[in-house]
Amino acid sequence: MEIIDDIWNMICGVLQFLWENMDLVAFLVLAAIAIAAAVYVVTDKEVIHSAFYLALVFVCVAVTYFFLEAEFIGVVQMLVYVGAITILFAFSIMLTRRYIMKKDGDADE
Repeated sequence: MEIIDDIWNMICGVLQFLWENMDLVAFLVLAAIAIAAAVYVVTDKEVIHSAFYLALVFVCVAVTYFFLEAEFIGVVQMLVYVGAITILFAFSIMLTRRYIMKKDGDADE
């Protein structure tokens, strides 16, 4: 019975630590999302998906600035990079007629 009490106290201690440090938990979740999105930027075969994953990385960086209490830089990051650069990438990719990668069944045009 003492082992169960020790396990229960350890679980309660971890939950209390996480509850008291919720900003740390939020930052770690945000960092994990940013790292996963950055990996998808370079490994995804669809170029338009890579552009939108890049937008997700930019959003994560902007939210990180808000965590650091640099609100102005966070807003500028959202407006310039997410709002302008990513949309420019997406439009330029959609407007080009070249295929960067061809699928197996595609014929030459």
